[in-house]
Amino acid sequence: QVQLVESGGGLVQPGGSLRLSCAASIRIFTFNAMGWYRQAPGKQRELVADITRAGTINYADSVKDRFTISRDSTQNTVYLQMNSLKPEDTAVYYCNLRMGLYSYWGQGTQVTVSS
Repeated sequence: QVQLVESGGGLVQPGGSLRLSCAASIRIFTFNAMGWYRQAPGKQRELVADITRAGTINYADSVKDRFTISRDSTQNTVYLQMNSLKPEDTAVYYCNLRMGLYSYWGQGTQVTVSS
């Protein structure tokens, strides 16, 4: 089974930056999309950004022009560069891999934006 390992979360001041990484345990040649979701306490998990096998990228309106999703040349790792962070970005961020009809999830990494 595919294992996804996230890293890069932490505490940052408003206006600061973080870069999240998600590494897959195996080489992935065929997948539908990889992306990032987030969930704040008492709220539903929501899409932040994803990138398809063909390279099409989608962003939530709330993060457009601030966050950038990318993947490495082997497509084994996906990144989320987060700039101009706001307190409302505080959440647990989850890496997601969609392959066929299945979805795989990482364990999540905490991002806290606070002074």
